[in-house]
Amino acid sequence: MVPLWLQAALWGLLAGSALVVGAAAGYLAKVPARIIATLSCAAGAMLAMIADTMVPEAFAEERNLAGFVTVAGFLAAFVLTKLGG
Repeated sequence: MVPLWLQAALWGLLAGSALVVGAAAGYLAKVPARIIATLSCAAGAMLAMIADTMVPEAFAEERNLAGFVTVAGFLAAFVLTKLGG
């Protein structure tokens, strides 16, 4: 029988491999600008939906920490975007 920690690690590796495959495909493919713009709008809509759904719940449970963690997450995404080019 496979230990539970190893099962979790293998599922995490499988899920993470989708990111690597998608990044490689996006890097190598020639994608039209209108598709990029459409996906950017969809990503913004997802962020808005997540913020609308999860931020009030997080703020209700962890009042002092929720805002800090949210800002830190968006700041980390911004820095990683700028470092990536």
